[in-house]
Amino acid sequence: MYLRHFALREAPFSITPDSAFFYPHDSAQAALNTLLVALRGGEGFLKIVGEVGCGKTVLCRRLLALLQGECVTAYIPNPDMTPDDLLLALLHELGVDAVGQTLRGQPRRTLPSRRVMLVALQACLIDHAKAGRPVVVCIDEAQAIPLASLESLRLLSNLETEKRKLLQLVLLGQPELDTLLAQPQIRQLLQRITYSQYLGPMDQQQVVRYLVHRLVVAAQSEATDTQVFEPAAAQAIAYWSSGVPRLVNVLAHKCLLLAYGEGSHRVSVAHVRLAAADTPGVRRRRVAWRWAWP
Repeated sequence: MYLRHFALREAPFSITPDSAFFYPHDSAQAALNTLLVALRGGEGFLKIVGEVGCGKTVLCRRLLALLQGECVTAYIPNPDMTPDDLLLALLHELGVDAVGQTLRGQPRRTLPSRRVMLVALQACLIDHAKAGRPVVVCIDEAQAIPLASLESLRLLSNLETEKRKLLQLVLLGQPELDTLLAQPQIRQLLQRITYSQYLGPMDQQQVVRYLVHRLVVAAQSEATDTQVFEPAAAQAIAYWSSGVPRLVNVLAHKCLLLAYGEGSHRVSVAHVRLAAADTPGVRRRRVAWRWAWP
């Protein structure tokens, strides 16, 4: 709606995760560096924990983009599955037709047995290892994994050669993931997580730079004005959003709509106040209605 008004080629503040808009603020860059160093070092289990809306999925997609050509990658966005379904999803991501596999002349089955799937997975991993291609699997929303499926993942991590793991796993989840991993039934899995990183919100100055970064990426050309947010307005967005990227995007999008509706090319504090009053989940404080809704 407002793209032509602000000389943009695409929406700069969409909440759909897009690695092209990845902004390396301190917490995100530290998490990305940890993952890259650990994966290139052959570590088996890694964990990233972050609050809701702090950019775990964008971070994951950025990681997968950087590993293209260097590793075989797989991405599982919804791991709330039984162990067999999770294994089947992993095989599908790796391009293995487990349904068509047979074992010692057994007839083809509509749904393969767990043994058939494990044989197919191990054969796939060994082929990649011989070709010098590490296999990295990223599991998003990992706090939703059932305990039985987590134990299944631990057993999969046993697949290794004398030199390195055949399968490297990255778990990304909300803080509830730590609670899940602390349960005594899966204490062996917790001990195998060699690197862990927290992905937190941005501070005020990072939010200010984040807004400009997103506008630069979405700009039609270098001539596009990316100083759309007045300094006080950018700081207000940082306050209301508490630095959570998803809330920053929601507020910034609504602010651009408000400025466009007024025919303005600048976002003011008044726009931010109106957007915040209309957005669930933002920081709240007691204000007079005539102040929030001028």
